Amino acid sequence: MAEGEKLIPINIEDEMKSAYIDYSMSVIVSRALPDVRDGFKPVHRRVLYGMHTLGVRSNVAYKKSATIVGEVLGKYHPHGDSSVYDTMVRMAQDWSLRYLLVDGQGNYGSIDGDNPAAMRYTEARMQKISEDMLADIDKDTVDHKLNFSDEYKEPTVLPTKVPTLLVNGASGIAVGMATNMPPHNLTEVVDGTIAYIDNTDIEISELMQHIKAPDFPTGGTIYGYDGVKEAFETGRGRIVMRGKAIIEEVNGRECIIVTEIPYQVNKADMIKKTADLVNDKKLEGISTIRDESDRNGMRVVYVLKRDAIPNIVLNKLYKYTALQSSFSVNNIALVNGRPQLLNLKQLIHYFVEHRHEVVTRRTQYELRKAEERAHILEGLIIASDNIDEVIALIRASSNADEARNKLIERFELTEIQARAIVEMRLRQLTGLEQDKLRTEYEELMKTIEDLKDILAKKERRMDIIKEELNIVRDKYGDERRSVIEYAGGSLSIEDMIPNEKVVITISHAGYIKRTSLNEYKTQNRGGVGQKASTTRNEDFLEHLFVGTNHQYMLFFTQKGKCFWMRVYEIPEGSKTSKGRAIQNLINIEQDDKVMAFICTQDLKDEDYINSHYVIMATKNGQVKKTALEQYSRPRTNGINAITIKDNDELLEAKLTTGNSQVMLALKSGKAIRFEEAKTRPMGRGASGVRGITLANEKDEVIGMVTVENPQEETVLVVTENGYGKRTFIDDPEDGEAVYRITNRGGKGVKTISITEKTGNLVAIKSVTDSDDLMIINKSGIAIRLAVENLRTMGRATQGVKLINLKGNDSIAAVAKVMHDEDEVGDVDAESIENTEETQDGTTLDNSSAEE
Repeated sequence: MAEGEKLIPINIEDEMKSAYIDYSMSVIVSRALPDVRDGFKPVHRRVLYGMHTLGVRSNVAYKKSATIVGEVLGKYHPHGDSSVYDTMVRMAQDWSLRYLLVDGQGNYGSIDGDNPAAMRYTEARMQKISEDMLADIDKDTVDHKLNFSDEYKEPTVLPTKVPTLLVNGASGIAVGMATNMPPHNLTEVVDGTIAYIDNTDIEISELMQHIKAPDFPTGGTIYGYDGVKEAFETGRGRIVMRGKAIIEEVNGRECIIVTEIPYQVNKADMIKKTADLVNDKKLEGISTIRDESDRNGMRVVYVLKRDAIPNIVLNKLYKYTALQSSFSVNNIALVNGRPQLLNLKQLIHYFVEHRHEVVTRRTQYELRKAEERAHILEGLIIASDNIDEVIALIRASSNADEARNKLIERFELTEIQARAIVEMRLRQLTGLEQDKLRTEYEELMKTIEDLKDILAKKERRMDIIKEELNIVRDKYGDERRSVIEYAGGSLSIEDMIPNEKVVITISHAGYIKRTSLNEYKTQNRGGVGQKASTTRNEDFLEHLFVGTNHQYMLFFTQKGKCFWMRVYEIPEGSKTSKGRAIQNLINIEQDDKVMAFICTQDLKDEDYINSHYVIMATKNGQVKKTALEQYSRPRTNGINAITIKDNDELLEAKLTTGNSQVMLALKSGKAIRFEEAKTRPMGRGASGVRGITLANEKDEVIGMVTVENPQEETVLVVTENGYGKRTFIDDPEDGEAVYRITNRGGKGVKTISITEKTGNLVAIKSVTDSDDLMIINKSGIAIRLAVENLRTMGRATQGVKLINLKGNDSIAAVAKVMHDEDEVGDVDAESIENTEETQDGTTLDNSSAEE
């Protein structure tokens, strides 16, 4: 041991404690956590400040990344160069940040996890929004501190005009704590901040009307709202994110196409892990996966096997792959140098407080500068008023100091004013320049008065903050990228989805969509109508319901199952879109098909569900009536609506009020009409009672209609060889029954005279003059007729030829369609008060199906 040295024994436990606490505090305060005011960690702040000092703004040429990294390392950030370059790269990646802060040129990596090029190859400059984060930094708006070597000064916080922490989020792992904050939409955040400034007692639920949910750079869907609500209210929550997937047919094969993926998911990893699951037989139904992404956008194609049900495969993708992932919100940020968990309102509060301080300090700086200039101008004005004497004084002085002292004595000026006069240029002696001095002085006095007023009134400072926020919103605000699917969570969905009127259309081939009624109201009456829908070849729109988002759709299948869907869950489409196949929306078996649809009111309304019934008819003549209440507890895999016996199938289901009459028609040309009340309500498991007796084994029921107003409604029947006719149910003149009311289970009465020429009966429809008829032949030809052109005839006649058939052709299907396409253009919300009235198919057509 050297002379004069001595050993001091230290307890190792105490030393470890203090050293570890020092280290952890350093990581927490000056590395891993963002400051609540500007939303930056030190490294981000230093990168932007380094670019600012280098002058690489958004309107100048790009600079080598290595130059910028060198500047930041040499002056402000005493850590590895990779930490600085990685930070800068992330600030330039449009899948990492919602609003980019760095404008990069060169290879900055990819969403597949590819590394960026080395910093010697890439170039960068600031984005415009970053300039607004550094605006007024030279006006003493924020405190500066010395850097690691005490050579340079760096800002402790940026005077940002943009609420960066909310807008871009942040993530970091400190010691014993971490932060993970999602990005939000700038327009929404500014609106929320302004609402907070207008009313500082605003509730978080009111702020959420402006800031609806996080908004991720990669788009996708926020599935469920519970996590969002919890995160906004407490600062912690779990937000479920889903990729954006659509089901499309590509080259005759059903495909799931993903165009957006959840935030922070590596696309290449996601595809590889999905392929592994397919190879391990853990994920069935996918034959191949293709990544067709290019510079125009993302496109991952999952080609499905022929027997796969797209919806089920998509749900499995969500369940087993990163196509659905979650974002755990943990809003921890530094408040006055201390880590704190913050809710939405607190985040806005601290940002507004910071802006208030910046505006105050900026105003004080501008006032100080204005007063200094006014002071000099006062001296210059005195000099210009006594210019001859001033010139004489200066000429008589031996040096500048003597001249200054003489001026101070003679005109009672200050040192600063005297110096300004001595340094005055000769051109300032002209009359024009002297006028300019006075004008500038007057303008300055007004400015000083205004600045003092700002400093005296908090309301004015708040108005300035709002004004600057509005400018930021107008400059950088954009539409939301992430869609919010409120239905995903257990939150009451009705609270979130407006109960607006919508038009639900179902095509003959089973494609369904909903369209806002407003789309149909845009057309003036008397127009030629707009093309209503794009359907597949030989397809047309057969059913149209006007309902509201909160209503329910019931689907009944051939095998007697009932599936249930809220109207808002039906995919939205424009008037011209094709819609989605119903088969893809409900978990229906491959060999089953949807036969009937009912649109009902609220299934939770007890009075409603107990006063309405569903009547069903099967091919073998069974009818069954069940209270709607039996269908008010749905399951995703469907429920049994009726037990179907062997060699039978469900044909039709209608919603009634219990007071209707039912008509069934047979292939053999007979029809029966009986009171609905004759059928007692049964449970869902029952198979029903006999509705009509079949003439022989080969006979079968071909359709059912329910009758509300027998004297106004007519029945149209069509045979397979193209004969048809229209008959009143009750004679409108004397009220006599054309089809007499009998007991159910009878053989029925003749509705059309069946001969070899006419062929068997194939369809029965309840029609009015405002309907059209669409007849489709087995050969694929579709013909449209106006019902009003068919006169009514007697019950026992054989009818008239509706369509000429060639060779062995026969009629495959008959459907009702709306009279004119332009009527679709004028569907009026007020005219359809009750959805049941449109039940048996107020419908519309797309004439592309006509031949």
